[in-house]
Amino acid sequence: MIVGEQKPINEIKEMVASYKKLLILGCGTCVKTCFAGGEDEAAVLASALRLALRKEGRDPEIEVFTVERQCEDEFIQEAAPHVSKHEAVLSLACGAGVQAIARRFPDSPVLPGVNTTFIGVLEKQGYFTEECLGCGDCQLGIFGGVCPITRCSKKLLNGPCGGSIQGKCEVDQSIECGWQHIIDRLNRLGQIDNLRVYVPPKNWRSSHAGGPRKLIREDHMI
Repeated sequence: MIVGEQKPINEIKEMVASYKKLLILGCGTCVKTCFAGGEDEAAVLASALRLALRKEGRDPEIEVFTVERQCEDEFIQEAAPHVSKHEAVLSLACGAGVQAIARRFPDSPVLPGVNTTFIGVLEKQGYFTEECLGCGDCQLGIFGGVCPITRCSKKLLNGPCGGSIQGKCEVDQSIECGWQHIIDRLNRLGQIDNLRVYVPPKNWRSSHAGGPRKLIREDHMI
């Protein structure tokens, strides 16, 4: 899932300072799971924002509405009546959601209330880790389901650097060595010979280095 964190209240307050009617638009999927932009977070932010602005002598009209996903027009449409009543939208979605809302409502300023951080997983309650860089050329089958592009600080593809200490990365001792995880996993699977095959340097043309990407599924197009 996409992981993000809500922007500091002072930064949000500055962004919305010039608007008297504001819609805080929550997103009920990824950012809800990471406690950044779901229905509850949108309501709490609205209350905090009202209090912060009233201390400065301002009392804007703030409405809260949440859709299931801000990245799909099917759900975005539900927000249309609410967007039309306000001067601006403060989106609590990821960056993709913010841009989708902006495209759908070109006459309304759409502001980001969340910093999108990475694609990751929920390890345990309140603890998220980055697992995927979205490079566009997945090689997880070689590395036992552990991504060296994301998990290795140096993005090495043909073995560890040799600088780890007790399974910790030499770049940052608080990070577990990605290659330690790869080797342990391949040993457990009996697939350590995967590492005898040379992996060529990463071709970054399939990543975002070549500009915005798109995926076309003609079998699903109407």
